[in-house]
Amino acid sequence: MLYELRIYHCQPGRLPDLMKRFDTITLKLWDKHGIRQAGFWTTLIGDSNHSLTYMVAWNSLAEREEKWMKFQADPDWIKARAETEANGPLLTKVTNEILQPTSFSSVK
Repeated sequence: MLYELRIYHCQPGRLPDLMKRFDTITLKLWDKHGIRQAGFWTTLIGDSNHSLTYMVAWNSLAEREEKWMKFQADPDWIKARAETEANGPLLTKVTNEILQPTSFSSVK
C-alpha cells in the first residue's frame, strides 16, 4: 500500500470553499473512480491555517496513475472545478508526496 500526502495551500479566505467542494463534489467523484481517501486535516497549530492536508491510499503507482488521470479528465470534475473557481482560484500551491510505509509502521 502507498499513501499520497497532498497539501492544498489556499488563497486567504478560500479554505471554506475548498472544503465545501470536497464535501459536496470531489468525494462523490472519487467514489465514482474508486479513489480511496485515508483522511483529511486542517491545521490547528502551524505555519498557516489556510491549508487542507489529506491522504489517498493506493495499491500501486499504476493504480494511482490510472484512477487519477480518469478523475482529472472527468467532464463532471472539469465543470465543477470551473464553477467553484468562478470567483478566482482556490489554491496558491499544491504539494504532494507518495509515501511508502516502513516495516515498523502501524499503517501498512
